[in-house]
Amino acid sequence: MIAVTGAAGFIGSNIVWHLNRLGRRDLIVVDVHPTDGGQANLAPLDYERYLTKDEFRDWLGDTQNAASLETLYHLGACSSTTETDADYLAENNFGYTRDLCRLCLAAGVRFINASSAATYGDGSRGYEDDEDRIHELQPLNLYGQSKQDFDLWARAEGVLDRIVCLKYFNVYGPNEWHKGDMRSMVCKGFEQIQATGQVKLFKSDRPEYPDGGQQRDFVYVKDAVDLTVWFADHPEVSGIFNVGTGQANDWNRLITAIFAALGQEPNIVYVPMPEHLKGKYQYHTEAAMGKARAAGYTRPFTVLEDAVADYVNGHLVTGKHLG
Repeated sequence: MIAVTGAAGFIGSNIVWHLNRLGRRDLIVVDVHPTDGGQANLAPLDYERYLTKDEFRDWLGDTQNAASLETLYHLGACSSTTETDADYLAENNFGYTRDLCRLCLAAGVRFINASSAATYGDGSRGYEDDEDRIHELQPLNLYGQSKQDFDLWARAEGVLDRIVCLKYFNVYGPNEWHKGDMRSMVCKGFEQIQATGQVKLFKSDRPEYPDGGQQRDFVYVKDAVDLTVWFADHPEVSGIFNVGTGQANDWNRLITAIFAALGQEPNIVYVPMPEHLKGKYQYHTEAAMGKARAAGYTRPFTVLEDAVADYVNGHLVTGKHLG
C-alpha cells in the first residue's frame, strides 16, 4: 500500500491523481477533516481508506499495519507563510513529521517528505540543495523555519541517507482553489482578469528589478509530482533535493502567459509593496536542479506558457478538478 498525507490538499491530491493514473488504488489518504475544497479534490479520486492525521499516526505505529506500507508521501503541513503560532507549527509541521519519519524508518517504509524553498530565506545563501550547508540557511518566516527544523533534525540524526526531503519552489496548478490567499498567482491572476480585466502586481523597491520583474522558479504541479514519485521508484536515491525547474521567471511573464491563454492582451497594474512584506519579500528564487539531474532524473519540465495554458484552459476556465 501507499499512503499520502495532506491528500485533500494541493500537491497531495495531485499525487493521488498521478498514482491513480499509474493504476494504483491501494492508497491510504490522510488529512485533517477536509473542508469543502478538500472534499472536492478527493471526490473524483480512487483510494482504499481515509484517515485523519492522528488516526494515521496510530495506524502506522502498529507493526502489522506498517509492514503493509511501501511508501509514505508526507505532504501534510500548515503551509501558511503568515502563520504566527510558533508552538502550533512546531507540533504540526516538525513534531508530527518527526514521528512519522521514525515510524517509517523502523518499519522500512520509504519516507518522502515535503520540505520547502521557504527554507532558503532571502536567497543570499543560494539555492543549492547541499545537505552540508543547510544549517547556514535563515528562513524569513515561521513556516519556513518549521521545515528547516525537520531538515536539521534529519541531518543531526544521520537519516538523510534513508529518506527524501523535497524543497518545493513556486508550485501552481489544479486543485489549489481551497488555499485562499496561499493560492498561486496563476489562480489569483485568472480570477482578477475574470473580475476586472486586469492583474495587480507589486512595484519593486529594488532598482535592479523593474516593477513586476521580481523572479520566481515557477514549477507546474504535474511536473513537481512526476519528480516526487520518481524518488519512490528509485530507493537508492536519498537526501535533500530541490523541486523546481532550474529557471527563474518574472511575474510579468507569468501574468502575460495567463492573458495569452485567454486570448487577451496583458493589462497589468503595479501597486506599492505592502509594509509588512518589505524586508521579507523574495526578489529572486531559482532551484539548483543539478543534484536531481545527477541522481538520474532526466525528464524535461513543461515550458511556462504551455503549463499555464494547460492549467487555465483545462481547469480554471472549466472549474474541473483532477480525476
